[in-house]
Order: sequence, then C-alpha cells, then structure tokens
Amino acid sequence: MTTPEYNDWWDRRINDNIPKPSHKNSQLIEEHLRVVPSELEIMKQDFERRNAELEKKMEQMEKENMNLRLDADVQKLEVERLRKGKAKAEKDLDSLKVYYKKLLLSMRTTGLGKTSEQWRKEIQEEKNKADRWERMFQEV
Repeated sequence: MTTPEYNDWWDRRINDNIPKPSHKNSQLIEEHLRVVPSELEIMKQDFERRNAELEKKMEQMEKENMNLRLDADVQKLEVERLRKGKAKAEKDLDSLKVYYKKLLLSMRTTGLGKTSEQWRKEIQEEKNKADRWERMFQEV
C-alpha cells in the first residue's frame, strides 16, 4: 500500500525524461516523424508538375494541329473540285454561246427571229400587196 504523498510524487515525477502519454494533444507518430522536404525537393516537385502540365498541353496542341491539317486537306480537295466544276461550267457556257449565235443566225435567215411588230408590218405589207392585186384584177 502506498501513501497519498507517494502517489502525488509518482504522478509528478519525470521518470528518466520520458514524458507520460497525454491524450490532450495526441498526434500520430507519422506526424512526429514526417520529414520536411528541402527547397531543392520542392523545386523539383514543382518542375515535374509543370513539366507534366506542359506535356499534356503539347499533346493537345499536336492533336489540334493534326485536325487542322486534315481540315486544310479537305478544304484543298474541295477547292480543286470547285475549280474543275467551274472550268466545266465555263466550257459549257462557251459552247452554249456558240450554239445561241448559230441559232440566232438561222432564225434570222428563216425569219423566225422577228418581233411581233416586225411581223405586223410584214403582214400589213402583204395585205397591201394583196389589195393592190385584187383592185387590179377587178379593174381588168
């Protein structure tokens, strides 16, 4: 059995510089043993993080560049197709112009190219000729 003084002394003693566990400020042993990284290690980690970000950005830009090249190739093919179509349309237009000129010439030579006013005049002239012939026939 111990006396109350001994118990008080036992509670207050240092016990060879080993502190008694305190539950008030309890921390994990990992936190006590955690190593603080040096400035060089911090810079290395920052560099690696930045390098990884830049590599991702480069990959994204390479993909975008490839897509842009594909778009440019498609546009070149489309331009070439349109140029060929334009050349064919111009050739067709030229042949139509020639055909139109020939058609106008043949219409003029056959009299089909006259306007309605020209036709009225010609009909009137023919009527006048017919009337003259009829009068001459009646006179005779």
